[in-house]
Amino acid sequence: MNQQAVLPAKAPKASESTMFKILFIIGLCHLLNDAIQAVVPAMFPILEKSMGLSFTQLGVIAFSLNMVSSVMQPMVGMLTDKKPMPFALPIGLTFTLFGILGLGFASNFGMIVLSVLFIGLGSAVFHPEGSRVAYMAAGNRRGLAQSIYQVGGNTGQALAPLITALILVPLGQIGASWFTIVAALAVILLIYIANWYKQRLITFPRPVRNKNTGTGKKEGLSKEVKNTLGLILLLIFARTWYTSGITNFYTFFAIKEYGLTIKESQIFLFAFLVSGAIGTFFGGPLSDRFGKKNIISFSMLATVPFSILIPYVPPTAAFVFLILTGFILMTSFSVTVVYAQELVPGKIGTMSGLTVGLAFGMGAIGSVGLGSIADWIGLQTMITWLGVLPLLGLIAFLLPSDQKVWEWNGLK
Repeated sequence: MNQQAVLPAKAPKASESTMFKILFIIGLCHLLNDAIQAVVPAMFPILEKSMGLSFTQLGVIAFSLNMVSSVMQPMVGMLTDKKPMPFALPIGLTFTLFGILGLGFASNFGMIVLSVLFIGLGSAVFHPEGSRVAYMAAGNRRGLAQSIYQVGGNTGQALAPLITALILVPLGQIGASWFTIVAALAVILLIYIANWYKQRLITFPRPVRNKNTGTGKKEGLSKEVKNTLGLILLLIFARTWYTSGITNFYTFFAIKEYGLTIKESQIFLFAFLVSGAIGTFFGGPLSDRFGKKNIISFSMLATVPFSILIPYVPPTAAFVFLILTGFILMTSFSVTVVYAQELVPGKIGTMSGLTVGLAFGMGAIGSVGLGSIADWIGLQTMITWLGVLPLLGLIAFLLPSDQKVWEWNGLK
């Protein structure tokens, strides 16, 4: 066992099987968790009309939701790397349950912000531990396992337009309270996962960590690893600001520019999010075959022609370009998580919390920043400049190859 322990991150023995049942359940829980989170931006058109909120106030709501997850996820990951906590998963979703219940009955802006803070806290607990469960159940197919887990979350986010069209538009704000049923189902499933997780820790105690964290240094992170993490975080920044802008504000653009109704605009957003979820799923297996660096680079740069043209084309072409942009851009979502986990072996929760948590945090800052920019220079101008962000993907060429990362950690 000690011999196996010093092989930190690339792949376990080929004889280790992938536990698809656990992966599908944790992926489903990820879907339910993120569907609840998706209720918040899905309510923006409703809240704007019923409470007369500005774009900046809507951005503050998104900021409150996402920043809690951003700050807390790496902290939860670091804590559970030291001491795994299987039952943190159902406990975290219980916070979410209370948050979504409060959101349905909130009577003012302050109560809405308080409710989404509870939802953000539940998400902060769920994501690093959910990623750890996917890692433990992956066997020798880490990319595929992370994709199954992450596609659940992105599919949940993609449900936001349907939630708006089918539930929130006819029922209004009170419709959000119906999602307490979804939260309760997630809690029940996560109790099952927590029991499996606890038994797994008993059956396979955590091995002794390899403290060799990059280029032979025994403690701390090497300069090369730190620089590479910085590049990954910059790429996450570009990807998340773009998706945040589309998710939170494109419906308003489509309503104004194309004369669409709220329901019709949600179809455009749904297309973007669903294609992103599909891209998330395919990204992992593609990275297992073609390399993580290659998929990360492709996902950013191949997006650029479509993202730049979206504000200028007629509605039909915009619909198609949104589908292509969502699919291509999100192929790197699960890949960046696995890349970071292999970059710093032995810190599964921390790296998941940092990469996914940072995505939430950048989305939070992006929501406020882009909302303020829309109020300042106009929504159309903001959406136009948003399409340039994926050009930051050029820095992906500076990432070390997968083989180099393995060499740093003694795998090659």
